[in-house]
Amino acid sequence: MSNFREKNASNLVDKLVSINRVSKVVKGGRNFSFASLVVVGDGQGRVGHGLGKAREVPDAIRKANEAAEKNMIRVPLKEGRTFHHDVVGIYGSAKLNIRAAPPGTGIIAGGPARAVLEALGVRDVVCKSVGTSNPHNMVRAIFNGLQNMASPRMIAQRRGMKVSEIMTRKTDSAANNEADDNLEKVKA
Repeated sequence: MSNFREKNASNLVDKLVSINRVSKVVKGGRNFSFASLVVVGDGQGRVGHGLGKAREVPDAIRKANEAAEKNMIRVPLKEGRTFHHDVVGIYGSAKLNIRAAPPGTGIIAGGPARAVLEALGVRDVVCKSVGTSNPHNMVRAIFNGLQNMASPRMIAQRRGMKVSEIMTRKTDSAANNEADDNLEKVKA
C-alpha cells in the first residue's frame, strides 16, 4: 500500500491557501501555533482540501496535505477543461457562482477559489464570490458546488436513459424555443 500512496502522491499538485498564526496566552508568556489550509489536486478532475495544525509551519502544511489527500473528490469535466453546467456553492455566508466558459477564457476567479480550480485542472471557468471572503468558508462553498456537478452520463444513468437521448432532448428544446421565437417575430 505504501508504494501506491507514493506513486499516487507524486503527481498531485498542492496549493497553500492560507496560514493562520494562533497564540495562546499562558503563565510564562505566549504559545504560538499555526493552522494551514491546503488544496490538493491531480489536475485531471480530482481535488481535496485539508486543515493542519501544529507548532511549526512545515508540520502544519504536511498535516493539511495528508488530510487533503484523504478527502479527495472526483468532479466530471467537459473536454477536460471546463464544467458541464453552471452551479452555485453555498457554505455558511459564503456563496460562489461557478460558470462554465468557452475555450480561451482562462480561470477568472480570485483567492481560494482559484487555488481549488487550478488544482482541479480546470482551464476555462468564471467564478464569482458573493458574501464572506473567509478562505475556509470559501473553500467549503466551492467544494459544495463541485459535489453538485453532474455529467450527461451521470444524469442519463440516474434517469435510466441513454446519453444521446438526453443530449438530443436538450438540442430539441433549444430548437423548439428558437422556432417559437421566429414564429412570434413573424406574427408581429
